[in-house]
Amino acid sequence: MAQFSNGSTVDPRTGYSPADSTFYSKRDPIPLPANEALDVTTFISSRAHRGKIAFIDATTGKQLTFSDVWNAVESLATCLSIDMGIHKGNVVLLLSPNSIYFPIVCLAVMSLGAIITTTNPLNTPREINKQIKDSNPVIAFTIPELLPKLVDSNLPIILINNQTINLTQKGNFNFKILGNLEKMIQKKHVQSRLKERVTQDDTATLLYSSGTTGASKGVVSSHRNLIAMVQTIVGRFKLDEGEQTFICTVPMFHIYGLAAFAAGLLASGSTVVVLSKFEMDEMLLSIHKYKATYLPLVPPILVALVNNAEVIKKKYDLSSLKKVLSGGAPLSKEVIEGFLEKYPSVTILQGYGLTESTGIGASTDSLEESRRYGTAGMLSPSMSAKIVDPESGKAFPVNKTGELWLRGPTIMKGYFSNEEATASTLDSEGWLRTGDLCYIDEDGFIFVVDRLKELIKYKGYQVPPAELEALLLTHPEISDAAVIPFPDKDVGQFPMAYVVRKSGSTLSESAVMDFIAKQVAPYKRIRRVAFVASIPKNPSGKILRKDLIKLATSKL
Repeated sequence: MAQFSNGSTVDPRTGYSPADSTFYSKRDPIPLPANEALDVTTFISSRAHRGKIAFIDATTGKQLTFSDVWNAVESLATCLSIDMGIHKGNVVLLLSPNSIYFPIVCLAVMSLGAIITTTNPLNTPREINKQIKDSNPVIAFTIPELLPKLVDSNLPIILINNQTINLTQKGNFNFKILGNLEKMIQKKHVQSRLKERVTQDDTATLLYSSGTTGASKGVVSSHRNLIAMVQTIVGRFKLDEGEQTFICTVPMFHIYGLAAFAAGLLASGSTVVVLSKFEMDEMLLSIHKYKATYLPLVPPILVALVNNAEVIKKKYDLSSLKKVLSGGAPLSKEVIEGFLEKYPSVTILQGYGLTESTGIGASTDSLEESRRYGTAGMLSPSMSAKIVDPESGKAFPVNKTGELWLRGPTIMKGYFSNEEATASTLDSEGWLRTGDLCYIDEDGFIFVVDRLKELIKYKGYQVPPAELEALLLTHPEISDAAVIPFPDKDVGQFPMAYVVRKSGSTLSESAVMDFIAKQVAPYKRIRRVAFVASIPKNPSGKILRKDLIKLATSKL
């Protein structure tokens, strides 16, 4: 047993301490800066490295050097502060696909102590307006094509790219366009801005997550959370040992994309090749063209790489690739071994995390660890965990299944303006209830068994059933409805609806699907419908989703 400074003993093999029923990370702790008055932008920009090119636009080939990035961040921050009065505590909305300018907006906003809130470009105006109403931004950054989604917001807007916009094509809407990002980052200011004191505890980002329950909530992450995440990323990939090239396939509005590709990798001198949207051929061409070494992806893309390996290898040179990073769901033995057979020189790494844990909570950091098939990995550095019985609240030892609780420097501050949701997710000692049923084995590996929370995971996106159920109940011919995850080998899970029609209704499956499709982002669409006489519920009226899942999958 290893002895900790607080006197508790920890089993070096499992990481478990019987004294406090806690699992401690077996990885070296991450170094965190002692200076309290530090924002994440300053922390990243002050790290020494030998990198030259920071970002490459995969479509146009445009490149930004590290000095380009930091000059642009400073110019934009000065414009926002002096010309537009943006100051500490203001919320700024960013609605954009991936772009080499996405990180510049995030870093400039956070350097002022202002708060960045991102939203999915696929979201409908209704979904975006709900977020705007909740987070109350003072200004929005977007691209001309997405302007119609902000038509009801009345927000002043800064356009991200240099296109001239024909507002007649946008329906002649009266947008208040304040400026253009590319012009703003070239502007020379005579007056220097007054820098407000930003501390590690101040809020940096407000990203929306469905959390452990249905409705979408703003996750409040501090500068300290992001700094800890940067340190975790740089340490995990041993990036201090030399420059690497990453392909950014994941959306930057998502916590993983924002923390890693818009922030963390800049600290290491790595190059990020940015795909504005995911296309298999463009991704493969970018690996080939830029000699990429790291490729982050979700399991369905990995499966496609295995299934089409012969064709891919004839067309593209992927010999530079060293590692693929998979997240969203654990990979099976068949997928891992199938990939290694086709791409023997590439190592598979996996990760597990939540928006609430600033993107990462556990990971596999070597091929040997990934070959612990089905695992979500070992606890990230400086992270501790408990496995808790959801009924009794008792903490379990090794190889017993309960809810995974996490605590560490990347855990969120709470949910924005939602004390009730915060209290039900974060306890007074800083433990985050993940909503995942897990066990930790005799070597400290975490295995996710099931979800306590009712989220559907479609290609790594979270789909809350409660949101779709609420929309279904607004249909004049539906008296009750329930939505469940339906398993699918290509996308992981998709939403399936059980619907109770009102008396005399002849509502069809396609009509139900069309009704939802008009109101939600594509990844939330219902793709299967079954009509039933009633929805099974417990005495308190809660939908018995497990019964419906059993019913749906029994026919497979």
